[in-house]
Amino acid sequence: MAGPPMLQGPFMVPSFNSYVPRRLQPWIYLLFAFIFQLSGGIYGGAMSHVMGEFSLMREDVLMVIMCNVVGVALPFPFLFKMKFRFTNRSLLLNAALVIAVCNVLIVWTESLPVMCALSYIAGFFKLCGTFECMSNIQLWMTPKRDFTVFFPLLYCIVLGNIALSPWITEHLIYIYQDWRIINWTMAGAMLTVALVVYVTTHDFRFMKPLPFISVDYLGCLLWSAWMLEFIFFFNYGEYYNWLDSKVMRTDVVLFLVTGYFCISRMMHIRHPYISPEAWRYKRLIPLLILFAFVEFMGSTPKVLQTAFTGGVLHFGNLTTNVLNVVEWGAVIMGCLFCLLWCKVLHWKYTRLLTIGVAAMVGYPVMMYFLIDQGLPIERLYLPTALRSFGNAIFFCMLTVYLEELMPFQHFFMGLTMAGIIRNGPVATMCSGLFSFGIRHQMADNMARGLPYDATQLLMISVRQLYGITCLIGIAVLLIFLIWDIEPVRSTLKKMPSWNFVGKMMKRRAKKERR
Repeated sequence: MAGPPMLQGPFMVPSFNSYVPRRLQPWIYLLFAFIFQLSGGIYGGAMSHVMGEFSLMREDVLMVIMCNVVGVALPFPFLFKMKFRFTNRSLLLNAALVIAVCNVLIVWTESLPVMCALSYIAGFFKLCGTFECMSNIQLWMTPKRDFTVFFPLLYCIVLGNIALSPWITEHLIYIYQDWRIINWTMAGAMLTVALVVYVTTHDFRFMKPLPFISVDYLGCLLWSAWMLEFIFFFNYGEYYNWLDSKVMRTDVVLFLVTGYFCISRMMHIRHPYISPEAWRYKRLIPLLILFAFVEFMGSTPKVLQTAFTGGVLHFGNLTTNVLNVVEWGAVIMGCLFCLLWCKVLHWKYTRLLTIGVAAMVGYPVMMYFLIDQGLPIERLYLPTALRSFGNAIFFCMLTVYLEELMPFQHFFMGLTMAGIIRNGPVATMCSGLFSFGIRHQMADNMARGLPYDATQLLMISVRQLYGITCLIGIAVLLIFLIWDIEPVRSTLKKMPSWNFVGKMMKRRAKKERR
């Protein structure tokens, strides 16, 4: 945040000009955060159209989308250093303009590497813009900086936009009959944000700018490359037939080499992108495993549900798009339920996570029994809502656990670690394995001579994989039912003010110059 709010009167963002009504200021930044979260490079709802126009494979477009996701995961260690070097106004202006340029350029290029680069850059600045908006209104949302309040409200925007973006994209494409319309729309929205920021704000500083030093740019690129190499393997695995391909074997070698340089650099340089000390917290690894479990359960609709609705029920994109609205509503309910549980009822976090697991497990269990030819789309509303409800609970509470586990100086590195797990790699790995599982199960069912056509064999294979997912989910649920421990902390951790953080960073910078 650019400075503390005024003690008298409504909340105030100091960077706004005086003629902007104080009651309106936080809502403007909230709207900006919503727009930033909607932005991207190539949008998932336009995937089929992009594939047709540029003669790209599904895997190619997914790789472009994953580059955007990786770009969102990596900037966290940069955020505070940028905040104390540049003004809020300049950061928002640059983020909005860069995203607008990326959205324009990506529709004109036919080069897949250029698409990936533009998508990564757009994702990087997407997080930067969102962080600047939300950090400025954090004290408006929770004056005590209570993260059990802040994170559920934040995820209403983040997870809500993830669910809503495909619905918006599909309907815009349907109305205008051009997949580029979403890119033009987001470019226009970003330019509007830049114009409003330029007209209504000024450069405000609550302290002298700190030098932008001790920033491990190469470390950021190495960790990004490591994530993308992992994603590449599982994204293209089915296409290249896994390790039978020279391309896949080369990717594995590159992954190992890049991982070696990431770890070596982390252990030997003075200011690594992710500090070794950040990995040494006792409960960090179990927490990251839980993040991986959430991604595993969340990846099932990307392959299994899509294979069922498209290959068995033959639903089009506009038909299945209504499920995104269901997801959006369930996400909002899940986030608000976290607020109710933690701040009104004051019950154990662990029990809330158990409810989240139960909701997420309810999805594959219901799908296992629902799968049938001729199933109406309305029957998928409840399992979809359960999965999204549980997913929202997990995202909110695991981030709260992470904040309570790690001190302030390592928290944003912890978010990057969680991003390495949840922002693409695990979901892509599970999607690749599910795709392989469908092919394997169909071949096995055909070899056993089952008297069914291809559609029926696909339906049976999808049900079998949902059954495996059920067993894994139920096993995790049983663990949670017998896990009765208190959260990492039971009291609210006192968060430092921006002034204190700035002074601390200034002292550290002076020591490093000596």
